[in-house]
Amino acid sequence: MHEIDKEQLGQFITQLRKEKSYTQKQLAELLFVSDKAVSKWERGLSIPDVSLLLSLAEVLGVTVTELLEGRRMEAEEQPDREQVEELVQKAISFSGDRVEKQKQNRKKRIFIFFLCWGFALSLILAAQLISHSEVFFFPGGLTLILLCFFFGLYFTFFAKDRLPNYYDENRINAFSDGPIRMNLPGVSINNSNWPHILHATRLWCCGGGIVLGLINLILKIWFPHLLQSVFVVQGILLLFLMGLFVPMYIAAKKYE
Repeated sequence: MHEIDKEQLGQFITQLRKEKSYTQKQLAELLFVSDKAVSKWERGLSIPDVSLLLSLAEVLGVTVTELLEGRRMEAEEQPDREQVEELVQKAISFSGDRVEKQKQNRKKRIFIFFLCWGFALSLILAAQLISHSEVFFFPGGLTLILLCFFFGLYFTFFAKDRLPNYYDENRINAFSDGPIRMNLPGVSINNSNWPHILHATRLWCCGGGIVLGLINLILKIWFPHLLQSVFVVQGILLLFLMGLFVPMYIAAKKYE
């Protein structure tokens, strides 16, 4: 079974859309999807969901078979029943592969999360055993590392990979899900930049524990006197928080 040629399909959708004098936004409205979704189809980055194939073919004035083949077909070229079923299976297989890939990525994220936090815990315990200090963590550090850990739990296990469609249809700079709140002034959060925002956040949540563990280890063993410096502690806290919001903002703006 051959794979669907995403680039050819995308070029065909673009051609048909222009023949109908539709903009990407107009086509998206007819299908009740976002214009960013149409843009991804036409650039060959993704294909329409199986549930949209019939509607898309009807709007563009072709058959589902022609749509999946990425070209117009003469009457004598029209496939028989087996060929049609094979084409549909291509689309279903592609959709299934995408779901399977998402599952594999999730397992990988979970493994990396526990690996990073296991290492971070080792650093914290090592600092305590070596230094014999009465102070378990530098001021404010324990709050940060707990915040980092629970954010990591959410974004690794519970955060959805896709936002509701209204994020694509409106300019929204805030995200809310239960106790999780995120606000990025001046940036529109949508399904184009959301994967990159998630990636930046997950990196911070996984790497943050290790960074804080290293800082705590260094301060307690080699520079214990700096633990009493308000400016040093505040500087660490500020830089650490910037390490989350700056990459997140850059990713959101770049892929907006």
